Amino acid sequence: MSQRSNIRRTVLVLLGVMVLFVGGFVLRVTLPQEMSTTELKANGLYLHEKPRSLGQFQLVNQKGEAFVPGSLQGRWSLLFFGFTYCPDVCPTTMAFLDNFVAGLDEGERLDTQVVMVSVDPARDTVEQLAQYVPFFNPTFIGVTGEFLDIHRFATALNTPFRKVAGSGDDYQVDHSANVVLINPRGDYHGFFKAPLDREKMMKTYRAARDGWKH
Repeated sequence: MSQRSNIRRTVLVLLGVMVLFVGGFVLRVTLPQEMSTTELKANGLYLHEKPRSLGQFQLVNQKGEAFVPGSLQGRWSLLFFGFTYCPDVCPTTMAFLDNFVAGLDEGERLDTQVVMVSVDPARDTVEQLAQYVPFFNPTFIGVTGEFLDIHRFATALNTPFRKVAGSGDDYQVDHSANVVLINPRGDYHGFFKAPLDREKMMKTYRAARDGWKH
């Protein structure tokens, strides 16, 4: 066998090894990583050992349509409790969630909905939410309702809030900046603890989806 043939064979073998190495690396990067509960917590996601049913609730979205348990079924949902008069945390989180969703692949985006639940239903009417929420992303959903209904819903999701006294309609609302994770059955799956980190949230969200036993 000539020296040229030996060189050609060596080059082909090396190219084959490189293709296998690169293919394996890409596969490891793109496939969801299995993560332990400890690893998930370390990266900001706290999952319930057993997802919790939310029971019955009756709210309304920014289109005036009923927002009920069925509204959270069939897809993964990311819920953020905020309000349209919020000066900082809310617009920052909504912009973050828009950026987060943009980083998902097409299948994940179609299987994910983002919902902002108002903790200030007195001012956050259907019309107000219809102007505010689509500014961040036209697919996002805004939800409001009667105060007691919102309070019960928030309590079921361990998301307390309280009005901070002000002058007339000039007041603020203290609330959590966590993002609640609801699985496609409509059950309370866990939450992403603030402050949110896009890379960590992407990794843990995919791990939670991949590890969900349904």
